[in-house]
Amino acid sequence: MTLAIKLSIIAALILSILIPFGYFLRGDRTKKRYKKSLAYNVLFFFGIFVVAGVMLFVSNPVQAAQASADSGMSTGLGYLAAALSTGLSCVGGGIAVASAASAALGAISEDPSALGKSLIFVGLAEGVCLYGLIISFMIIGKLG
Repeated sequence: MTLAIKLSIIAALILSILIPFGYFLRGDRTKKRYKKSLAYNVLFFFGIFVVAGVMLFVSNPVQAAQASADSGMSTGLGYLAAALSTGLSCVGGGIAVASAASAALGAISEDPSALGKSLIFVGLAEGVCLYGLIISFMIIGKLG
């Protein structure tokens, strides 16, 4: 990446923080307006990170042959796929554990003999995270 691209990404990251909260501070400070500005902040900030991550793995085709440029792009997207498989499976597993564990605690408080059954469901929800981690190891194994 050239220096101009790096500086524009840094400026975009700073603006992705300042613009939504400037919008919030300029008007009425309500809870709805705060949530909206926070949602825009997260959307812009992580969107810029995704674009910067893809640009980081793309090689410059002027300096390298076309075949190596294609392999650089596929390697970068492979690492991005490994990161997404781990991250998204852990987010999904966290949501599943949150609902399963709260229901399990409620069931155990009413009937202590339900502990074994409820632990199985919580463990199944945690297994989703492990499956995503295994898939990311398989992807990284194919890249190297």
